[in-house]
Amino acid sequence: MSRFRALWQASMNATRKALTWNVEDLIPPSERYIFNFNSKEELKKWHLYSDSEYGGLSSAALEITDAGSGLSATGIFSGNLSLDVTEGSKWNITRSGFCGMRSRKFDGFIDLDPYDTISLKLKGDGRCYISTIYTENWVNSPGQQEDNSWQAFVFVPKDNWCIAKIPLARYLPTWRGNVIDAQLEMNPSRIVGMSLSVNAEGGMPGSRTGPGDFRVEIDWIKALRAQ
Repeated sequence: MSRFRALWQASMNATRKALTWNVEDLIPPSERYIFNFNSKEELKKWHLYSDSEYGGLSSAALEITDAGSGLSATGIFSGNLSLDVTEGSKWNITRSGFCGMRSRKFDGFIDLDPYDTISLKLKGDGRCYISTIYTENWVNSPGQQEDNSWQAFVFVPKDNWCIAKIPLARYLPTWRGNVIDAQLEMNPSRIVGMSLSVNAEGGMPGSRTGPGDFRVEIDWIKALRAQ
């Protein structure tokens, strides 16, 4: 009889809990912070890369701002883009002039399936940057063991804060920086990381291009449900 009472009580508790659920409990919030660039600890979630790994001469840094009284700290991704390559490099690279910051792999996956837009709060230098989302490898390209990557341009106006909103549908599948000519669909429920990068050449019309310094200040990255 005691076992029956225990099962009955557990069933009643579950029923009460179900009846007290609100609609808000079933619908995810309209936005979700993915990254906040407000401390040195947060910056440890990222690592830098550049063409220098392959014989190029570009360089990059990721630092935290010295926030004043009442102000929140932000991250600064900056450096120098060079089209030159190291003389006698063993790497036969065909292009240089790129730098990036990539998040370390999440502990498992993050599920952004309830959302349709990536939003970034940025202040920059008039260059065009590349926002990349990495998902679990399910394309299965021959010889590809890397995460799948999806990229979209984001123009960052000079000297003014802006909030860039990029629909997930605008991210294109890429393979080592080149768009894949195939009808593929991102799986937003299996995201393993993100990156922000910059190239000396290319980008959106009207944006600043060419070798030289770059600098973008980052406050946060969010996922939004815009529709």
